[in-house]
Amino acid sequence: MSSEVRPTIQDGVATLTLANPGRRNAMDLDLAAKVVAVLDEVVADENVRAVVLTGEPPSFCAGGDLTELQDADHERLRSIYSGFLAVARCPLPTIAAVNGAAVGAGLNLALACDVLLAGPTARFDVRFLQLGLHPGGGFTWMIERALGGQGARAMTLFGDVLDATEAERTGLVWRRYDSDDALLTAARELAERAASVPRSLLETTKATMRLTAGPLSHDQATEIEVRAQAVSARTSHFQERLASLRRRLSERPAVEAGRHAGEPPQPHRSAGARPGS
Repeated sequence: MSSEVRPTIQDGVATLTLANPGRRNAMDLDLAAKVVAVLDEVVADENVRAVVLTGEPPSFCAGGDLTELQDADHERLRSIYSGFLAVARCPLPTIAAVNGAAVGAGLNLALACDVLLAGPTARFDVRFLQLGLHPGGGFTWMIERALGGQGARAMTLFGDVLDATEAERTGLVWRRYDSDDALLTAARELAERAASVPRSLLETTKATMRLTAGPLSHDQATEIEVRAQAVSARTSHFQERLASLRRRLSERPAVEAGRHAGEPPQPHRSAGARPGS
């Protein structure tokens, strides 16, 4: 059977399930090309505002196809990388629901997502050096940002493998869950929160976060944000939310409304007391 990427779209969330039967969802050239194609279709669908990526049990992605790496030149390596690079470049929020082993290129695929969640059998294994292979696909850049220097070196140079519990403890994943059903439910619920926001606002905010994650000063980050925030403040979505908030506040007692609008409570003064006394 050939590999496939099965998309399911519901409530603004596209769930993409990797399936490479018999290869534990290994990222070969065929699967990489299908990830790119399906993700392009999903991003082109204006009704989609968030993406969940998972694997057909029992694995998330067992790494790259080693036979395709033999004698691979630059162009072939870029083709192998194309799947997880497409995920990394996705303009929409992405979640990796890691429901089994994420090895080598499979770990790259998970790291390419904005948020990682882990099921009970999740395992994170770099394995590049143990195979006599230099890391690729931007792995060293991603793992350094995910774990910091010491964690990146422990996994990459020393081959430390993390299970779901250790991945949560070290911060490699945001949360872990006790069953794959709970994992997928949580991933979709989290994605639906993003999907409740206008798509243009999601795309702009994610693009800004990419810029501000670089070597910028606080002032530079502020300048990037002020332009995007000014645009969002003029959108109908923001104006409707603001009007709704004002309506709710107007229905409350005046003192309570003032507090929720940001006014500090006024101190009690006895009759005849002077300001500042």
